[in-house]
Amino acid sequence: MDKPLPDIRSHKALRAAENACTRCPLYKNATQAVPGVGPARARLMLVGEQPGDQEDKQGRPFVGPAGGVLDKALAEAGLARGDVFITNAVKHFKFEPRGKRRLHKRPNAYEIDRCHWWLDIERKLVKPSIVVALGATALRSVAGRPLAINKVRGRIVDLANGGRMLATIHPSYILRIEDEADKRAQYRRFVADLKVCAKVLARTA
Repeated sequence: MDKPLPDIRSHKALRAAENACTRCPLYKNATQAVPGVGPARARLMLVGEQPGDQEDKQGRPFVGPAGGVLDKALAEAGLARGDVFITNAVKHFKFEPRGKRRLHKRPNAYEIDRCHWWLDIERKLVKPSIVVALGATALRSVAGRPLAINKVRGRIVDLANGGRMLATIHPSYILRIEDEADKRAQYRRFVADLKVCAKVLARTA
């Protein structure tokens, strides 16, 4: 049985605890843990999969190519990145070396579940009105169980542990699409998903 959540009451204490985390083996090869960033009490929380190469080096989430897509989409949806708390389901970069490059490797269920309590603490501290799960890994972590994105995508759903969630794709998925027409269509749908959050937050402001 897992230990109870540590009694962490500030983002500074949370960052220190995450950087000292050895709950799964990913800390061994990563440069550092990458904590969430944003307002201490944000109404919207975005949860990605894990840090990438640039995030691991800089210690901040979504600063690489996927972050560029996310920033553009947030702006088009009428959401300011500075108003949003952005984090990841897994706090350490999982990769396999390929020459001088470090290639992203998807976290497994054990790693997602072991890292889940950091997300729980972030949600307790930030108290967001809506949590957006970006991709399958984030959706598993936020929902607490595996779910198919296409079954819940683009709508606000209640979470069993309290709060509300919207699921959508991870912006890195858009970067991997080779067909330009499909890429544009998927990007427009991604923006539309974020606009759902913007409308709900505007109604409850």
